[in-house]
Amino acid sequence: MRVAVVHDYFTQHGGAEKVAEELYSFLPDPDLFATLALPAYMPPRLQGVNVQTSWMQKLPRIRDYYRLYFFLYPFAVGSLDLSAYDLIVSSSSGYAKGVRASANAIHVCYCHTPMRWAWNYQQYANRESFGLGQRAILPLFVRGLQHWDAAASRQPDHFVANSKSVAERIRWTYQRTAEVIHPPVETERFHLSNAPHDDYYLVLSRLVSYKRIDIAVQACRQRGKRLLVIGEGPDRQSLEAMAGDTIKFLGRASDAKVEYHAARCRALLFPGEEDFGMAPVEVAAAGRPTIAFRAGGALETIVEGRTGVFFDQQTPESLGDAIERFERLPWSSTELRKHSRTFSAAVFRDRFRAFLNRVGARLDSAPSDHGLDTVARWRAS
Repeated sequence: MRVAVVHDYFTQHGGAEKVAEELYSFLPDPDLFATLALPAYMPPRLQGVNVQTSWMQKLPRIRDYYRLYFFLYPFAVGSLDLSAYDLIVSSSSGYAKGVRASANAIHVCYCHTPMRWAWNYQQYANRESFGLGQRAILPLFVRGLQHWDAAASRQPDHFVANSKSVAERIRWTYQRTAEVIHPPVETERFHLSNAPHDDYYLVLSRLVSYKRIDIAVQACRQRGKRLLVIGEGPDRQSLEAMAGDTIKFLGRASDAKVEYHAARCRALLFPGEEDFGMAPVEVAAAGRPTIAFRAGGALETIVEGRTGVFFDQQTPESLGDAIERFERLPWSSTELRKHSRTFSAAVFRDRFRAFLNRVGARLDSAPSDHGLDTVARWRAS
């Protein structure tokens, strides 16, 4: 049985890339596809793996302009040849679900979200600094993307969603049902600290507008709270401009530094609405709670009063009030760590294997040749 894993693109470090990495690691001898793959952004276990990319890989200055080429991705996905594969697993928040499979193949799409910039364009555009020309022409492209995305949603035989909120979005946007399987979180990376927590809050995030890191920065500035921000992105300069003396930006950090700060912070601040959001689970694995906006995947990863607290408006004042409320509550590091393990990579693998068995593939124990993990050998049922 020939297996393909197809990811939208490897152009950033994020949760979707970790899912693609895990799928490739435990599926049996898969080939890996993407519209494009920038070597600097390949996940650790995919370094050196042969990624079969589209013609977009050769476009001029693709590293700098991959976002501006967004209207080409549907054509790039259509150019990928997967006709020889029996099982296709696409990892998609945009385009990969649109690959064409042979009539006898099984195509399972692990959907991180329906295409955000197509279906929530106005909300997205309101937080971006588009010029007048861009605001005039982009809606035309967006309408085209909506038509393409609706048609592409009919390509997979089955959808898997990373959270209940995404499953509902899939139902509303595509009129498709989706199994919910939470993404794999590397909980074993993190450890409890023997030392008391330090007196700072933490942000672990790409610095892009929809993450709403501005709320965390303003709340901590207003309340005089220490905040460490780990992550890079186009919003860094504007966020630094609004930050006060108690806020530090550490940029992209090594795994060791992330683990160190996760175990010693007072809490993670999680002000955006995420489709799932791995950071609260990672910090819980280090024994620390999260203060999160009450929406999206956080409703499935955080137990109020036990692993974190919520705030209800995306404003600095609402987050600031939640911080003050949080500081009056006790927290159990062991309970937080126990909770995190329900989102581990092992749980993800077990659930994904069981789902694939149900939809037409059978699983026999056997080692993999690609050496990333002990995996299964598949055959058509």
